[in-house]
Amino acid sequence: MHQQHAKSYQGKSTIFQFHFTFGDLVKDYHTYSDEALIHEITEGGRTHLFSILYDRYSDKVYRKCISFVRDRDVAQDMVQDILIKVFTQLSKFKGNSRFSTWLYSITYNYCVEYYRKNNKVSTVGIEEGPDISDEGDADDLEILALRRDHLQRALDQVAPEDKMILMMKYQDDISIKELMNTLELSESAVKMRLARARKRVKQLIRQSEKPPIRHG
Repeated sequence: MHQQHAKSYQGKSTIFQFHFTFGDLVKDYHTYSDEALIHEITEGGRTHLFSILYDRYSDKVYRKCISFVRDRDVAQDMVQDILIKVFTQLSKFKGNSRFSTWLYSITYNYCVEYYRKNNKVSTVGIEEGPDISDEGDADDLEILALRRDHLQRALDQVAPEDKMILMMKYQDDISIKELMNTLELSESAVKMRLARARKRVKQLIRQSEKPPIRHG
């Protein structure tokens, strides 16, 4: 049933090695949507179906973890911890957003908490400037147009909370409304956090592009 993930993530915890019955195979739950699977798991008691969700998302969760910790072994352990947490809290998923949005929120919060516990977090200062209210599509296009390597270096320097909300918005394509529901923030608060995070990233990139000062 399960093949190893491609290079980035391999293996599966035995807690998720469930056995499928003949009836399960005939029904082919692999074609079910995330939400339909969750209904079968939480309402029908078919907990073994979580292995399908695991297969769908473990590699994506791994890639998010590795972007915070840069250590394969640690990231793999984090994947196990996160997906066990998701499994035990699955009944709390109310369908107000996509399952992937809910899952990524748990993932990012875990990553931020882990990062804060294991690193000395220093906030990168930014110059005072004009009001940072959200400017909509223009800011979105500017972020998306940034070179990938420049953007990644900047994301590694900002506060983990800023990195989280930018990745949710631009990597995971989570809407403002879904961010409001997931982060339990008002629309204005979400837009303010996004605008502040974008400003930090853009300033870091501008600073990195300045030619070095030569002395003598």
